[in-house]
Amino acid sequence: DVQLQASGGGLVQAGGSLRLSCAASGFTFAGNTIGWFRQAPGKEREGVSCIVSSDGTIYYIDSVKGRFTISSDNAKNTVYLQMNNLKPEDTAVYYCAAFNGILESRYYTIPWAYDHWGQGTQVTVSS
Repeated sequence: DVQLQASGGGLVQAGGSLRLSCAASGFTFAGNTIGWFRQAPGKEREGVSCIVSSDGTIYYIDSVKGRFTISSDNAKNTVYLQMNNLKPEDTAVYYCAAFNGILESRYYTIPWAYDHWGQGTQVTVSS
């Protein structure tokens, strides 16, 4: 049984930082595609970033480039999302998701393309 556990969310002021973690059981992150998504109230789920640790592929949406960094620790089977210079518009529930294999780039931000999902962690950025 695959379980993804996202953690690290919280309340921060604009300009602050948070590091989200996504730990997996029953699934090995190495060699597969791991994505971070977010969903703000009343909005659709949005793909933020993804990583394929086996070939170093990393993707970010434009709005987080230069502020967010995704990384993986295969020994810990954990993927991280370091979020710096947070803005109020980053406020959302953040989810990690996993795809079995290497996802085609056109699907990086497509929720239904992923096979497994974590439960989400709330990030709130105050102005």
